[in-house]
Amino acid sequence: QVQLVESGGGLVQPGGSLRLSCAASGFSLEHYGIGWFRQAPGKEREGISCISRSDGTTTYAYAVKGRFTISRDNAKNTVYLQMNSLKPEDTAVYYCAADPHSFGLLNPSAYDFWGQGTQVTVSS
Repeated sequence: QVQLVESGGGLVQPGGSLRLSCAASGFSLEHYGIGWFRQAPGKEREGISCISRSDGTTTYAYAVKGRFTISRDNAKNTVYLQMNSLKPEDTAVYYCAADPHSFGLLNPSAYDFWGQGTQVTVSS
């Protein structure tokens, strides 16, 4: 059974850091491009970062560039999102997703498999 499971979310103060994990089961992440997305209440789901399956090329949305870092550990079948300098506007449910074609896009429609999400709340 193909499954993605996110973890690492929680409550953090502005300026703080969190590391999200996206663990796969039932398939090997190294054959997929992996993206991170988020959705805040009342807003559309937005792509924030992705990493290619081949050379590890990374892409970031403007809103998170310089603060977030995506990485992958194929041996652990896991992709990470290190989030630093968090802001209240980063509050959302964060999802990871797998793209079998590794298009390197931040468009949710390019992704076939999704996790259930993990809540990130940035508040003092």
